[in-house]
Amino acid sequence: MEILEHDEERLLPGQAAKELREVPKQTRLDLGRIRDAVNSIDPAFLRTPQFESGPLDVALGCSVTLKVETLNPVRSFKGRGTELVMSRLVSERRYPSVVCASAGNLGQALAYSGSRRGIPVAVFAAASATALKIERMRSLGATVHLDGDDIERPRALAREFAQVEGAFLVEDSLDVDTCEGAATIGLELLASAQRPDVLIIALGGGALASGVGYVTRELSPSTKVVAVQPTGAPAMALSWRKRTVVNTDTIDTIADGVAGRHPIPEVLDDLLTVVDDVVLVDDDLIKRGMRLLFERAGLVVEPSAALGVAAILGDPERFAGLSVATVVCGSNVTPADFRAWTMESR
Repeated sequence: MEILEHDEERLLPGQAAKELREVPKQTRLDLGRIRDAVNSIDPAFLRTPQFESGPLDVALGCSVTLKVETLNPVRSFKGRGTELVMSRLVSERRYPSVVCASAGNLGQALAYSGSRRGIPVAVFAAASATALKIERMRSLGATVHLDGDDIERPRALAREFAQVEGAFLVEDSLDVDTCEGAATIGLELLASAQRPDVLIIALGGGALASGVGYVTRELSPSTKVVAVQPTGAPAMALSWRKRTVVNTDTIDTIADGVAGRHPIPEVLDDLLTVVDDVVLVDDDLIKRGMRLLFERAGLVVEPSAALGVAAILGDPERFAGLSVATVVCGSNVTPADFRAWTMESR
């Protein structure tokens, strides 16, 4: 994979600070707003299950709390953020419609939140997007446009659509409502007195990692926050490591929900403040994680949701004996793909 900005071997510790992004002292997020956000979110997305699976703990060599964000109308955590976005738009009464670019989960959530409020939703997705996710977006009321090989072309088309049609553009992770909606997961996860030693969280555009990471930093500062990306879509991981935006030219991973090539600078700033480490895992580890979640915890998940378990599988000594929490962030996967990926990992 070619790195388009700052080849990884050129930017080393000890180089001039002016070449690197300064780590900000504050983030765009606010704990008070996050607590208030709960009142704007459909209860269907709130108070989600979290539990430990003894068989999974034995297999991983550590105690793992699973925060399950798949038992809702859109089968992912994204509805928390889109509910917050749409609630604000309804109160402002400024836009006739909304538009987003999505691999599928954001589009489903936005369609759901829009249909509840009578707001038309347009979604731009890659021509290669998962057929299940495309069908689900349309069934929830979105007008879906397909173009491009990955998420970057749809992002450009969504921006153009917003300008021409006067629609509100929901840019996942850049729109802080998507981050603060996701952050409500952290309020629930950390409600008990027993706090995890480590939070392992999937990293794509950054809404989930920055939101839950921020709440963890505020409410449980002793908990280490580890974000995880696929090796086939490492742009944000490379950017976090170098403290400056790194764009990549290709994507090659089954984890489409976290696959992007152009990180958002404002989101990177938040991640630099609230994340302690970012690790990369390959698709084989992701498949093993999917299979383990199914066999040991009874969960059918999409690849992005298995990143936390994959990270433990990739470095078991690091997490041995620790109390770990991870967010199972989505289950939009076809039966055929799930069977193929989990059987291949045997």
